Amino acid sequence: MREAVVVSTARTGIARAYKGALNATKSPSMLGHVIASAVQRAGVEGAQVQDAVFGTVLAAGTGGMNVARNAVLAAGLPTTVAAQTIDRQCASGLMSIATAAKQIIVDGMDVVVAGGQENVSAVQKNYFEWASAEADPQVVAHAQHAYMPMLKTAEFVAKSTRSVAKRRTSIHWNRSVAPLRHSARDASTTRSSASRRR
Repeated sequence: MREAVVVSTARTGIARAYKGALNATKSPSMLGHVIASAVQRAGVEGAQVQDAVFGTVLAAGTGGMNVARNAVLAAGLPTTVAAQTIDRQCASGLMSIATAAKQIIVDGMDVVVAGGQENVSAVQKNYFEWASAEADPQVVAHAQHAYMPMLKTAEFVAKSTRSVAKRRTSIHWNRSVAPLRHSARDASTTRSSASRRR
């Protein structure tokens, strides 16, 4: 059976939303820069790329209209390179990489570029205002929080699990913890050796 391997990686730096250095950069240009870098680092020609698969949550505005395809063009790859954008919310980038691996293992492709992109500064505010204004009552009738943004969902889950974790900790504390006393010197030695291993 064929195997899929990661040959190169590339990413942009992370900047502060709305005020950061990348807040005026268009999504295809930002993603195109990453694609061009990854292809160059892999040592392949752009024409060898058979598909580009990229995930995004905010597929609108500068991140809309098949941002993967527009990014391939911004990267300077030939127009013969196909591209698709996947929206699986927080799992979009991971799903894109899994899809690319499947294309290599099952579909017989040789070179696929994959990853995720988001441009919060450029899209988030208008995207969520529009989605909220256009919420489908039929969906909300069956799932009250269907239009809850993933960031709010994550905060809700964190609060819920923190509460459960506190209860578990108090119930199992005496049985699960093996107290270890050490001096401050021992603690600093442990920290520095751990940082050397990284």
